[in-house]
Amino acid sequence: MKYNSIDELLRNNQAWVTEKLALDPTYFQELSNGQTPPFLYIGCSDSRLALTRFTGTEPGELFVHRNIANQVSLTDINFLAVLEYAILHLGVEHIIVCGHYDCGGIKTALEGRTIGILDNWVNPIRELYLQKQEEIDALPTREERLNRLAEINVVAQVKNIYQTSIMRQVLYERKAPMVHGWVLDISTGLIKDLNVLTKQWQLHTCPLLLEFRLYAMLKNDSNFGI
Repeated sequence: MKYNSIDELLRNNQAWVTEKLALDPTYFQELSNGQTPPFLYIGCSDSRLALTRFTGTEPGELFVHRNIANQVSLTDINFLAVLEYAILHLGVEHIIVCGHYDCGGIKTALEGRTIGILDNWVNPIRELYLQKQEEIDALPTREERLNRLAEINVVAQVKNIYQTSIMRQVLYERKAPMVHGWVLDISTGLIKDLNVLTKQWQLHTCPLLLEFRLYAMLKNDSNFGI
């Protein structure tokens, strides 16, 4: 593969701007008016994942958070800030967790080929493998085992989204975006929808919680002399 030089990146940018303006002279003026993307995309940092090309989208359609192996970490303040901003301020309608086959992070977790911070980062994926070891090890090829772990990882990250306080809040308010789990096959360019069933992780009404809320309402009313 031939890679662009740093100077070519700048020339490519100028050529792209010229092309866009030829098609629509107001393109960048409209783009600068603000963003209201319908999608939050949570994906892997892999350099081969050119989101706008794989999805046929334009700037302004996808709000993006990427990290190694598309992790939804409940202790990652960067991710949590992105999630809160996307839901509360941008009002996204869909959250997409997208992994991919031939993922270096998945390989690292399954085969234990690294140390240090990266090893710590992918350790939750290694735990997923241990939970599903019998299923994964039964697959006949290394490629199939890695691909299956990539899919299991996506499902786990979708579940993690429902463990965040911001998601629980908007679920209670019935304003929660839909959450999807995808895997991209780099060898074909095609995206596979895993059709993850999320209802099992959504907030259910708890009788004890209802009783507490009723008590709080009555107490509030009594403070106003009602």
